[in-house]
This record gives sequence, C-alpha cells and structure tokens, in this order.
Amino acid sequence: MSPKFVVTGPPGAGKTTVSELLAKRLGLVFRDTDADIVEATGRAIGDIFTEDGEPAFRAMEEEAVAKALAEHDGVLALGGGAILSQRTRELLKNHTVVFLNVGMAEGVRRTGLSTARPMFSGVNPRATFKALLDARLPLYREVATIEVLTDALDPEQVTDAVIKGASE
Repeated sequence: MSPKFVVTGPPGAGKTTVSELLAKRLGLVFRDTDADIVEATGRAIGDIFTEDGEPAFRAMEEEAVAKALAEHDGVLALGGGAILSQRTRELLKNHTVVFLNVGMAEGVRRTGLSTARPMFSGVNPRATFKALLDARLPLYREVATIEVLTDALDPEQVTDAVIKGASE
C-alpha cells in the first residue's frame, strides 16, 4: 500500500485544503499526519510543542509519517516540518511527493503569522517564517517530484496543477 500523492510545503502553502480537494477529485481518501498525532495523543500540536518540546513532537511526527506511508493509499498531507527528518526524506523517495511552494509575502499573508502555529510563537514571527523557508526549501525540493508555486493560484488551480504535473 502506498499513497497516490504525499503533499508537503511550508505553513500557508495550502497543504490540507489542496490535499482534501485532490482526494475528492480523484475519489481517494484524505489523511493528515498532524491529525493522526492529535488523535493518538489527545493533544493539540501546539500543546505538544509547548509541553514536550519540538524534538519530542518531531519524533512523534517521524513515526506518524512512517506509519501513514505504509498504511495509506490515498492522498497524504504532511506537517510542514516533516521533511526535517532524514528518515522521513528517505522514506519519501519511493513516493509521488507534491511540494506546494509559497513565497514569503504570500505565506505571511495566508498564515497571518498566527501564534496558534507553534513555529510562529516567538519574538519575531516574520523573521522566523523567513528562516523557516530558507532552511526548508532545499529539503522540500530534495523530496519533491512535483512542485507548484501557489502564490497566485486558488486551491482549485493548485489542484489542477498537481494533476497536470502527475500526468507529465
């Protein structure tokens, strides 16, 4: 069993929205590894970050991704930081990985630099977002088989681009 598409990208890229649309359009089941973690722990992602720390969350995330890749055959959305794990990047090599790219300005606009997002709860969330993009961009591209710049597109257009990219 293997997902038809694995969707990744930074906060604000539209991973959940596009993954749900893609699954619906293709008649597949949608799954989100962040939701898996919340269900398994009974805690919000932000609470795990705050109470247990990022390393503990990343360990849970790595396991959730490995499990979902082995069990799920639909569209799988990953948390934006899942690609930080070398093990996860290795596991993604045999999958169709969609990287939803979003530029700095658009990502900031879409997320509103929400403090509900654990990565933006620091002193300078705009600088944190820029650093996040700078650090993760090469990792997203390392695993991606399809890349879609989402800045000027609505979710339906992004979904169209993913389907088109998969057929090329």
